[in-house]
Amino acid sequence: MSDWNRQIIEEFRANEGRVGGQFEGAPLLLLHTTGAKTGEERVNPMMYLDLEGHRYVFASKAGADTNPDWYHNLVAHPDVSVEVGTGSYWATAVPVGAPDRDRIYTEQACRYAGFAEYQDKTRRVIPVVELVPKA
Repeated sequence: MSDWNRQIIEEFRANEGRVGGQFEGAPLLLLHTTGAKTGEERVNPMMYLDLEGHRYVFASKAGADTNPDWYHNLVAHPDVSVEVGTGSYWATAVPVGAPDRDRIYTEQACRYAGFAEYQDKTRRVIPVVELVPKA
């Protein structure tokens, strides 16, 4: 885990899910995935979108031309856990297909302009993933 992620995770947990810096005031969660190759737990902080009773995350990797490792992990192992605020829950990660993907990503880009910039920087279609809570 990078020092940058580690610092955000520590701040998130110490402040009931709130952090400062570039994520101040943004909806942030910690996504726990299982490594596709290693089988080890990985934790990644990321912004999310709650829309129409569903929760989504975005494999933007700041507009890089490859998907982030956490996306490959959840495709291989879709059972994940999610920390939000002071709570957590188990979920199934489900990639969203078109046209829903486009509508959801556009909404996120309208709320947070950085996401529009990320899509403009890359030729890949940035995946949108729904985190479906387990009963």
